[in-house]
Amino acid sequence: MSTWIDIAALDSVPKRGARLIKTALGCVAVFRTGTDEVFALDNACPHKNGPLAEGIVHDKAVTCPLHNWVISLETGMVQGEDTGQVATYPARVVDGRITLDAAFLKQREVA
Repeated sequence: MSTWIDIAALDSVPKRGARLIKTALGCVAVFRTGTDEVFALDNACPHKNGPLAEGIVHDKAVTCPLHNWVISLETGMVQGEDTGQVATYPARVVDGRITLDAAFLKQREVA
């Protein structure tokens, strides 16, 4: 059973941008595309733990600010010749508010 938690207003995350959101279950990088889709991932790039919330959002991907690795917002998979994956979490927008599935947040490893 899903338990969705309200974490922020959609407008608090800029279009084609991201925010690091602190929840009671830990921090999550929340991304908003130019078409108002939202995605939630761990904030650490699999290469050198670069802060993905500080990266550049384009289409449905984010480019890590440290070494330009491109990560799919949909799957968390590294794109291109590099390999690796970032954990993703179900996110949705309800009445202008971003919500995350708390059950998935609880399953993640403690940093």
